[in-house]
Amino acid sequence: MANKEFLWQGDPAFWGRRAPVLFPIVGKLSGNKYHSDDQVYELPQHGFARDMHFDLVDQQDQSLTYKLTSSEETLKLYPYKFELTIEYKLQKSKLLVSYEVKNTDDKTIYFSIGAHPALRCPIEQGEEFSDYYLEFEKKETVNRYLLTDGLLNGKSEPVLNNENILPLSVDLFTGKDAIIFKDLKSSVVSLKSKKSSHKITMDFAGFPYLGIWTKPGPFICLEPWFGVADQIGFEGQFKDKEAMRSLVKGKTFKCEYSIDVQ
Repeated sequence: MANKEFLWQGDPAFWGRRAPVLFPIVGKLSGNKYHSDDQVYELPQHGFARDMHFDLVDQQDQSLTYKLTSSEETLKLYPYKFELTIEYKLQKSKLLVSYEVKNTDDKTIYFSIGAHPALRCPIEQGEEFSDYYLEFEKKETVNRYLLTDGLLNGKSEPVLNNENILPLSVDLFTGKDAIIFKDLKSSVVSLKSKKSSHKITMDFAGFPYLGIWTKPGPFICLEPWFGVADQIGFEGQFKDKEAMRSLVKGKTFKCEYSIDVQ
């Protein structure tokens, strides 16, 4: 595997990001706004963390740890004080990514968090996107939750019927945005080729949602989420959004996923 690139390197001709962190929301808000008590705030899709500077707080031979701390800037967008720490650790052929959200406020905070790592697809030169498929560890009978302009529209359609293989094609995404799965039985999924032996395996145990997305381009995003986009027309309180996490004063929320290349 010497000199072989498995992770997407952010070619702006297709999609300039690589592996953004989604915080304090996952997906899009109805009208790009939300209500917290009597105040109305605005947030872009997937929140602000992906566009902010994280401080490097620890560096080891096989790991890097970064931290984002609430500030006057974040409080204008999100009225809660927090620390978001992300550790990236190498374990042989595996990358382990750990998220930690700490409530540093004097009240309960509410948030969603998710990952958005992009993988090269195809991995090998001479192959096509359609030569690849996703293999889940267990057979699934599951629908995808459908989006309109980035918001859940209340509709779904079947994708797998007692199957664990999802062939990839551009048609899966054209006009439909991301594939969104909820409460899969599987906690492991692998990106594989019909023509070569390399594969990329993600372990997302504990995450209630999995998003799958491409632009399209020569990449595929596998996205474990604690959170999801608003339903069309949602005007409720931020804390009442679907899949919102709550964290009382002084407490910490942790989750992690891994990417293994072979």
